[in-house]
Amino acid sequence: MNQQVNFGRFKRKANQFRAKQGTCGTVHQRNLQGITMNEKTEEPNENIAIVGFRNVQIEDINTFLEHFKREDTGASVQFFDAKHVAGPQHLYFAALNALNAFEKNTNISNNLAVEALLYASAQRQIKKAVKMLGIKQDSSEVAALIMTENRHKKSGCLRLVTKTVPGERDDSILELTDKKIGNIKNLFRISDLEFEAKLEKEGLEKEALTDLVIERMALLGTRS
Repeated sequence: MNQQVNFGRFKRKANQFRAKQGTCGTVHQRNLQGITMNEKTEEPNENIAIVGFRNVQIEDINTFLEHFKREDTGASVQFFDAKHVAGPQHLYFAALNALNAFEKNTNISNNLAVEALLYASAQRQIKKAVKMLGIKQDSSEVAALIMTENRHKKSGCLRLVTKTVPGERDDSILELTDKKIGNIKNLFRISDLEFEAKLEKEGLEKEALTDLVIERMALLGTRS
């Protein structure tokens, strides 16, 4: 079963996005290419799947990625180096922002999977986004983000991803761990002062860091 995102504690973050720029606001109220989310019940979007794999050994990164480009899965799939993922909420909000960008015609790229990568990294340049969060030849822990039009297509694509990724399925690698904190702070240029200020409000290091990453994603759509 794919990773279930604990969206409840991040509901306030979506409201903050709405106040800032509407980045996530319409996502919670409207249908985007068949992908919906019910804010009232705080249920996760059923057409978004986020899964993880450990002990991954990719022989040729280009061949691996091209395989998914050729497959007609009816889904958009993006892979991330899971060591740089600040929890499943990180990728979930990247997907929501990417979907909303396409719905509002404010997308940076012409590909939904690439757009999700740009938001997840809070970068406007694809090369920088890939360098930050994209999978590399030596990525041993990989996260896969799947966005589909319906649950049937999601199930089929999830089976294909699980079959094709050369590693062991383990969604726990998506979680934000103590080992990841320092690296993610550096990647997103989160200062100790900023982190401490957020920590005073949140109370927990992992929640504070995930919130800061999500805030950076929200700001991406405001940049010219």
